[in-house]
Amino acid sequence: MIPIIQIQNGEIPIVRGYAVSMIVRSFKGRRDVEVHLFRPEWAPSEEKEISWDNLFGPPAMLDSVPDAEKDRKIVMESFTLDERDQVIEYLKEHYSSRLDSINSNPMEFPIPSGLPPLCYMSEGKDIGLIKFEKVPHFKLPFALRGLYNLSAHRPLVETREDDN
Repeated sequence: MIPIIQIQNGEIPIVRGYAVSMIVRSFKGRRDVEVHLFRPEWAPSEEKEISWDNLFGPPAMLDSVPDAEKDRKIVMESFTLDERDQVIEYLKEHYSSRLDSINSNPMEFPIPSGLPPLCYMSEGKDIGLIKFEKVPHFKLPFALRGLYNLSAHRPLVETREDDN
């Protein structure tokens, strides 16, 4: 079964800036887990190809501290149209029976400064990373990771506490 694919295209000021996520029906004892996909690495030359002027706006939260290096990582983690299409084809080919949907949207520019890049998120009890590039059938020309937060999703088996 091919999942529902929701793709939105839009005008963005640079070639990179498409976000991709997927909803996994059942994952690590949870249902409908949203996984945010990103590129964890890139060549330094890719960063030099981007005109960084006016890509970032004021911080989204009062306690956010703008950091040009972290801000740039948010853009570099995102996908070009071609990369996005490759990711979607890869997911359809290898994971369609496990997914409810694949979603892609262009990022909104200017991006609020001070947001944490996905590659900076620490794994823990509920937050984890899927390292697709370690899967034997992985053949994309770039590394691909997925970030999930299990605490944001319902368990597969609902439990009821007894009122004694």
